[in-house]
Amino acid sequence: MPQTRHRICRHRRTSAYIGLTALALGVTATASDGMGTRPRTTAGPVAAAANETALAPCRISGAMGVQMSEGLPTPPGYSRSTGEVRALNLMIDFPDAKGEGTAKDRLAEFFPQTSDWFRTSSYGRLVYLPEAPVTDWLRMPMPFAAYGIERGSPYEPGYRQLVEHIVKAADPEVDFSKYDLVNILVTPNAGPSALDTVLSVTFSGNGEAPVADGVPLANTSFVYSRQDDGSGSYRETGYRVLPHENGHVFGLPDLYTADGGGTVGHWDIMSEDWGANNDLLGWHKWKLGWLDGEQIGCASRPGTSDHVLSPLAVKGGTKLAFVPVSGSAGFAVEVRTLAGNDEAVCKPGVLIYKVDSEVDTGRGPVTISDSAAESGGCTRRPNVHAELSDAPFGPGETFTDEESGISISVVGELRNGNYQVRITRP
Repeated sequence: MPQTRHRICRHRRTSAYIGLTALALGVTATASDGMGTRPRTTAGPVAAAANETALAPCRISGAMGVQMSEGLPTPPGYSRSTGEVRALNLMIDFPDAKGEGTAKDRLAEFFPQTSDWFRTSSYGRLVYLPEAPVTDWLRMPMPFAAYGIERGSPYEPGYRQLVEHIVKAADPEVDFSKYDLVNILVTPNAGPSALDTVLSVTFSGNGEAPVADGVPLANTSFVYSRQDDGSGSYRETGYRVLPHENGHVFGLPDLYTADGGGTVGHWDIMSEDWGANNDLLGWHKWKLGWLDGEQIGCASRPGTSDHVLSPLAVKGGTKLAFVPVSGSAGFAVEVRTLAGNDEAVCKPGVLIYKVDSEVDTGRGPVTISDSAAESGGCTRRPNVHAELSDAPFGPGETFTDEESGISISVVGELRNGNYQVRITRP
């Protein structure tokens, strides 16, 4: 089986700094002022829910100094994630790497698939509007190598110079203040193949970014090369690097680590974005404002509670049960099936994972609990982490956290496809 390809990120808290897929210059955000000045729609659990008091113990908070924390709420600085989000797309090339094909062809590698992906994942709550006011390649004034863009390149000085050159080239035809985020789609022949080195990166929540039309380009994703598993299938799957990078623009962390996708596998696009399609975890959907408070069950009190959960891919119903174990961590419970954006689910069932808001992006803030540890998994699809593919728990199975004494049992699957889950805590 081909190895799962991954990127290794490292993050710092302040000023000029990036990881290999995301520049985290703040903690995460769901609702923010974004780039422009037009009215914003409040997103995520920032908005008060009717059962706010009951949910309060499950809204684990972020910690100071943690990069792109999984905590709630997400602070300002990132693009909003509900309502109409306008994405500016600029296609660039270089004197030594002239665009292959047309700029419109490059744009078509990502759209409408990216917009469709967000519509499906958000249950229609995020209307992603891609715009490309400049339909030709924007030629940069210097060769690609002159910018010093490498894996993990800092924001200074190469990227800042590149952004300034992009702004100068596009400004006659583009009003940057009208957009919520920016995608720079680089000609694929600039730099190495993604099979060798993944250069794609996002600068997010960066108020010190270069300014264009009076606004900082605070949330900008750069996509290089073609994200291909080696089979030449990028036309079907290569677009998925953009929803991943835009996930950082909305404030989500990387869920893979230096060891790859071994903590989350293919259960979230912030973990594995190669190959087969996959969705976001329910925790992230709550964080982004795609789930209401009424769709969350908070098991914070001692004793036993029953929860009926509908599959994450199906609109409506209770989607997530959360069991806090501290003010910064807890266990999330959701149902995953072969539907929606999940096309590689080989064992549907109840997915259980720990969320820790005190763990940095790229260091394992989320850890999936494997119901069949060391089984080898149930898939052999390329670039899908096999071991965790059969992680969901089925009827009659129980997860127990020895440290906290919490147990989560799958009572059964109902006729309508929902699952009944019983949570017991001391």
